[in-house]
Amino acid sequence: MIRIFSVALAAILAAASGLSFGQDSYPSKPIRVIIGYAAGGGNDIIVRVMQPELQKGLGQPVVIENKPGAMSIIAAEYVAKAAPDGYTIFMGPSGPMTINPATYSKLPYNAVRDFAPVSMICAFPLIVTVDPRLPVKNIKELVDYAKANPDKANYASSAGIFQIATEMFKQRTGTKIEMILYKSSGESVQAVAGGQVMMTMTDPPPATGALKSGKIRGLAVTSPQRHPSWPDLPTMAEAGVPDMEVPVWTAFFAPAKTPAAIVDRLQKEVARVVQTPDVKERFATMGLQPIGSSSEDLGRRLASDIEKWTAVAKAANLKND
Repeated sequence: MIRIFSVALAAILAAASGLSFGQDSYPSKPIRVIIGYAAGGGNDIIVRVMQPELQKGLGQPVVIENKPGAMSIIAAEYVAKAAPDGYTIFMGPSGPMTINPATYSKLPYNAVRDFAPVSMICAFPLIVTVDPRLPVKNIKELVDYAKANPDKANYASSAGIFQIATEMFKQRTGTKIEMILYKSSGESVQAVAGGQVMMTMTDPPPATGALKSGKIRGLAVTSPQRHPSWPDLPTMAEAGVPDMEVPVWTAFFAPAKTPAAIVDRLQKEVARVVQTPDVKERFATMGLQPIGSSSEDLGRRLASDIEKWTAVAKAANLKND
């Protein structure tokens, strides 16, 4: 009996030791970051800015994989069902993590139960942009144009957060603007610049260069105060549309049941990387506020934002099923 107990105890200790060693030696191979949008979109740009520093700190290649489509549902489901070993990470922005749960009655993933929050990377406002060839130089003129030209009133969107923000705008201004779906915010910006759509509410990274060159025209931001990167752009409230604050963020999420030690390692890397001089400077040029939050803070923000956007979607009768 004693011998059997000793053998069993040795096996348990060996297994525990092996698990501990696996976590202590993490990472020992490339880490994949899954993005639910095509290359050139905001989240794609953000993680590529971080990529060199992440690789330096983790000591392994960080491979970026774009899996666009279905409002990032394809990518989110893929990560939710991946092995919880820290080698498959979701670049999880507000859209798939807080808006999809609010606007879809059925999803192949649960944003709270199926993921382990790692860290919020950065936060930013949306920018209301239009085709500069249109006779529209402010929000009032945009509303007037949309009402006078219903056949030309459309907007580009690639994510739930852009959709719900524009639907809020429509509800508050009494406009009817048709959504046209694209695979990334980069494609949406290109569609506005090319005159294919009237407007888009976009995250800053793909819009910064186009705004500077005049390929698109900025009308307002969805932050509570004017943004230092675009001091001439009024807030939506200043532009005459109150209750249009739409704070946006993006974050890293691992599959649920990823060991706490691995989540902690990744969180510390994100917090370090977003404060490195090069990343901070490049974020600043795109109007991004570096965060590097704790995993606990991200989890709380996730839950509160799902509750908030669920109420907004219900009030607007917005459903994507």
